[in-house]
Amino acid sequence: MLASAALVMLGGWSLTQAAGQGSIAPASPSPKFGASLDDVPAAEASQALPALDPAIRAKADALFDDDSQVGETRALYVLRDGEPIYERYGEGFGPDSKLISWSMAKSITAVLTGFLVADGQLSLDGPAPVAAWERSGDPRGAIALRDLLHMASGLEHVEVGDPVWKGDTVTMLFGEGAQDMGGFAEAKPAAAQPGEVFNYSSATSVILSDIIADTLTPSQNPEARREAMREFIHGRLMEPLGITSLTPEFDAKGTMIGGSIMHATARDYAKFGEFLRNRGVAGGQRLLPETWMRFMLTPSANDPGYGGHIWLNRRRPPGADEALWPDRGPNDLFACIGHQGQYIIVSPSQRVTVVRLGITTDDEFPALRRHLADLIAAL
Repeated sequence: MLASAALVMLGGWSLTQAAGQGSIAPASPSPKFGASLDDVPAAEASQALPALDPAIRAKADALFDDDSQVGETRALYVLRDGEPIYERYGEGFGPDSKLISWSMAKSITAVLTGFLVADGQLSLDGPAPVAAWERSGDPRGAIALRDLLHMASGLEHVEVGDPVWKGDTVTMLFGEGAQDMGGFAEAKPAAAQPGEVFNYSSATSVILSDIIADTLTPSQNPEARREAMREFIHGRLMEPLGITSLTPEFDAKGTMIGGSIMHATARDYAKFGEFLRNRGVAGGQRLLPETWMRFMLTPSANDPGYGGHIWLNRRRPPGADEALWPDRGPNDLFACIGHQGQYIIVSPSQRVTVVRLGITTDDEFPALRRHLADLIAAL
């Protein structure tokens, strides 16, 4: 039964789509996967938008009109200099529809980690505070937050199994690890030295979420852990950025599923993208140090296409599929990317943020990337 559920949920899941998945213990009432909260026809958004260059509009509209190539686009929202210039939704969706983040959540988890590092409660390069790794002689005791954020912890992990339900991520989210995802992820043995190998891992982001919760509260009561995380996210991220819809989900232990499952509207995802574009500043106030933003957006040692829990528009190592389009877009372009084609794309040199949400299968991804690259180039 778990295997069947995983297959239905994951479809053609692949590592290069920065996948994450699953739903356990919602933090508050949230939509069914991929479902809209609204019963509205396909339409332009209600807010007045400036006149748009027809060439740009054509590239944007193509993400809806060429659905046989790119899959179903449910929301497309484009900002220039922080102001919307294009907003459109698929049938049944609208500005108030909360849509799933999938692995875009990883970048939000990285920002939450950055707040605690800035507060002096966590250290980027000190040993990660995981009790299971603190025994004398345990090689995992050398794992730092930097290693976790670079997907280079050295922990044994199979992101995508063959068949898919044999992967560690499916086991963590749907199988024996589902009740305590952090404990499941942290129990994995070392397979390499910290910082030695890039290994994309949704479990790594759950470890970070577990560390954040343990830092915020000493309580192991699930509701206390959930409440501490909700209050932290609201006070440090949502309220300062003007985000109202962001809804994370949690496992039974009260650990946020920080690698896979949050819900928000396209407009609120764009606010997060703008926060990153402005390098940690919102409303004229610096919320994250410039040093943390520089860390997130600097290529990691083992995969130049990946920074601190975020994808960069850089060429990846031989054999790795490109996540973005390094031959076409600006070098400073970066993106939060999730399963089935969820994107928050930020191009600082163009002063642009683009949010695309929808359902795209593996074989449609090359066309989706081309369409998104075409849109960014037109902007």
